[in-house]
Amino acid sequence: MAHSINMYQKIKIAILVLTTTCSGLIAQESWSLDDCVTYALEHNLSLKDFEYNEASNKESYRQSIRNLLPSISGFADYNKSFGRSEDPNTGGYVNTDFFSNNYSLNSSIDLFRGFQKINAIKVSKFLHKAAKEDVEQQKYLLAFRVMSAYYEIKFFEGLLKNSKEQEEISQTNYNLVKRQIELGLKAGVDLNEAESLLLTDILTVTQNENNLQAARINLIQEMNLEGVSTIALRSVLESAAEEKAVAQGLDQDSIFNNAMDFIPLIKAQELRAKAAKKNVAVARGNLYPSLSFAAGYGTGYYETNTDDMNGIIPFRTQIEDNASRYIGFSLRVPLSDKWSNRSRVKQQKIAMLRAENNLHIQEQELYKTIQQLVQENSSLAAETAQSDKKVQSQELAFTIAQKRYDKGLISALELFQAKTLFATAQNENLQVRLSAEVNKSTLDFYRGLPIFNINN
Repeated sequence: MAHSINMYQKIKIAILVLTTTCSGLIAQESWSLDDCVTYALEHNLSLKDFEYNEASNKESYRQSIRNLLPSISGFADYNKSFGRSEDPNTGGYVNTDFFSNNYSLNSSIDLFRGFQKINAIKVSKFLHKAAKEDVEQQKYLLAFRVMSAYYEIKFFEGLLKNSKEQEEISQTNYNLVKRQIELGLKAGVDLNEAESLLLTDILTVTQNENNLQAARINLIQEMNLEGVSTIALRSVLESAAEEKAVAQGLDQDSIFNNAMDFIPLIKAQELRAKAAKKNVAVARGNLYPSLSFAAGYGTGYYETNTDDMNGIIPFRTQIEDNASRYIGFSLRVPLSDKWSNRSRVKQQKIAMLRAENNLHIQEQELYKTIQQLVQENSSLAAETAQSDKKVQSQELAFTIAQKRYDKGLISALELFQAKTLFATAQNENLQVRLSAEVNKSTLDFYRGLPIFNINN
């Protein structure tokens, strides 16, 4: 059995060396959180879809401004007639082949339409700005997903480090028991117990390695990082003293008021509420009379148009002589439309109320989130201090248990219990400290501090 364990250790070391070598060849650089967020923002495909939507809204806004310009259209044709045909010049019928040209230029402009176009410009402007805020919101959501994946890796890295330390202790104890058996100081059953504990720790290390690799794949996928299967990170956790300092003086109302000024989700909903209000004005415009102005110019050339000598009148002369011009005003007064226009106004009012209600919902959710974060910040600060003391206490208890085990005063099972409690305290402390770091970063974000490398 001892031979099998040594063989397992050799195979494991070979695999670790090979994995480390391959990882170094694939990704030789270490990534900070800012590096990961920046790369993800540049390569995330879902974010690009929101950017395309923003570009579409921008073009809609520009077109709404261009809708104020007059519409101009030109017309020209060339007709060739054969046999008995109607003379487009005289209206009579002729039995000869001929061709004709017609040209026209027309223009119209709305003078008054119940301010619909002006309000439509404001609607499209608000929606364009809202789309820009949607892009920013998606950037922040992506950044938080990357941060979550980043700290998940740091958590499993810590677990792996702790489990390897526990494995080293079990390996040392196994070697000690083996030497004591050779000297006749212990029985073979003690070696079986030590071997069982060592194998348990080896399995824990393997499980943590697998979890760590899964966490790395998760971050790689969030970043859309191609051509790699692993990633190396660098990060420094703040001390507990610094976390306590941050936990003091946090006021949820002031954080909420500050967040209301820049959170893209809130700003986007505010803009959509304003757009919905302007849509009510657009719908009301259908209740008012509309006035438009139009002007046009038309002329033509006809091969059947002859002079007194039966010669075809020249093209330039016909274009001048056949010219016609017009100007006019058009007034439209809505008298009865089966109440449809007023129904549209009511529908837009309902849409406005819904948009305003959605804004209030988003504000409530934001306040609840900040309220929970402030409460968690205070709790995590206390938990961190308590967890630090627990680690120190369990470490001391394990050190004493290890010395007693070395002297043969306690069994391997009692030592394992003390070692397990120490490892559990270390893992809990790691989890609390990472949770505090994520909580602090999230609160800093709502306080308006630049925790991500995102340009507004």
